[in-house]
Amino acid sequence: MVVTDIKNIVHQIPMTPSLQKAIDFLRGRDLGQLPDGRMEIDGDRVFALIQRYETIRTDAPKFEYHRNYIDVQFIATGEEVIGWAPMERMCVTDAYAADKDICFGTVEAGKWTPVHLQAGQLAVLWPEDGHAPKGAAGPPARVMKIVVKVAV
Repeated sequence: MVVTDIKNIVHQIPMTPSLQKAIDFLRGRDLGQLPDGRMEIDGDRVFALIQRYETIRTDAPKFEYHRNYIDVQFIATGEEVIGWAPMERMCVTDAYAADKDICFGTVEAGKWTPVHLQAGQLAVLWPEDGHAPKGAAGPPARVMKIVVKVAV
């Protein structure tokens, strides 16, 4: 997992052509005007999921991981806490669904790391990174997040 401001990301991870497309998408437009839903960037190789929601407070966040995609989770407005743990620490509650490329589970308290992201920051999560998005950084609050999915 890499966490950084969007302005620094190109210096912190190797930019494959697909990752570069993801970053260019996040830098190249007025993101606040995008409607919620899926937006194509490069077919199924690179696409964005635009989301607006209210963060939640929980002591037992729902973790997930993906096998076929890297997540570039960018906070456009607001702030949230994403839980992070190696996927090996997850106790699977919902088996991997290949059609949705997702597996859900829990991680024992004290065995995961909270990562606080603010507007303009992003987390790059590889398939081995278990993560629990949508956590409240304080009281529950509105967030606009764009998750760019990049095929491995």
